Amino acid sequence: MGIIQFVPELPPAINGLGDYALNLARQLRQEFGKETHFVVGDPNWEGDRQIEGFPISVLSKRSGRAVLSLLIEACSSLTPVLLHYVGYGYARRGCPVWLVDGLERWHNADVNHSLVTMFHELYAFGPPWASSFWLSPLQKNLAIRLARLSDRILTSRQDYAKSLHQLSRGKHGTIPTYPVFSNIGEPEQVLPLVQRKRRLVLFGHRNTRLLAYQQHLSALQQTCQTLEIEEVCDIGVPTGLKLPQLLDVPVVEMGVTQATEIRQVLLDAIAGFLSYPPPIYLAKSTIFAAYCAHQLIPILTSSSAVPVDGLHAGKHYWVADEQIEPLSLDAGEAIADNAYTWYQTHNLSVQAKIFASHISH
Repeated sequence: MGIIQFVPELPPAINGLGDYALNLARQLRQEFGKETHFVVGDPNWEGDRQIEGFPISVLSKRSGRAVLSLLIEACSSLTPVLLHYVGYGYARRGCPVWLVDGLERWHNADVNHSLVTMFHELYAFGPPWASSFWLSPLQKNLAIRLARLSDRILTSRQDYAKSLHQLSRGKHGTIPTYPVFSNIGEPEQVLPLVQRKRRLVLFGHRNTRLLAYQQHLSALQQTCQTLEIEEVCDIGVPTGLKLPQLLDVPVVEMGVTQATEIRQVLLDAIAGFLSYPPPIYLAKSTIFAAYCAHQLIPILTSSSAVPVDGLHAGKHYWVADEQIEPLSLDAGEAIADNAYTWYQTHNLSVQAKIFASHISH
């Protein structure tokens, strides 16, 4: 039996959620023989109408009627729909009213429907002078409607699971919670840190790397000195900064790079630096997941006083701005091992089994 995966975008667009869905589709095909038909929610998305043999349909426009029409056309009455939900992925201000409206129409039109929703986000917060403050009630209302509409739901953070249980008024008792997996793959074997290059990696969104260079440069410099780093690899959309002038260590600016090459860089590095997100959101960070999967020392610039999603400061990640004693390679190896072990409890294969179970339920 095939499935529909509803996503905001897919590659070649640079979009972590699209990469997540594509990796999941590959694993569902490999392990369970389940084929995915993708539905892209952005009418302006540019790409082929199939990827690796997976057919792709694109909404003609963002409207409830278009969602209903496409879903009726794309799936039989027994085909489950897996929605990857993040409000800002489907609407600029995070309020995809048309999406929820369309899914409700489909729900009412097809008695044999099956909707599984992966909540990658719920709704935004913010100060009164930010638009997110005023839009939060509408975003929350959409999450409530979607949670109650869905037959089964999953999420990536324990806090999200608690909120979803309340929002759905108890419809969903136990909500599976699995931090995201690495979008660039998972190595079968990794070397001990002592056998790798003294390389530190900054990988991810341009803004998060700018944050590291502009607001946490001293922490980055101190980390390089402590770990005797001999090379820094910057991976992602170019920052526009003159990086070699910022650091005392040689910097390799790799730009936007294929996953296979990124994997090789991570496999021969000892640490990965990350200024964002804060620890409470690490479970939804694919960059943090990639560092853990490749058994690097995750270096953060902030910490949480209490464990969040099973992650402990000083055990699963090092905090560059707060540690008094310098980080030794032995201590770093222990942290990298713990991060790697934590990751294996929710790797791609584990999550594919969970999704397959929910889809077939």
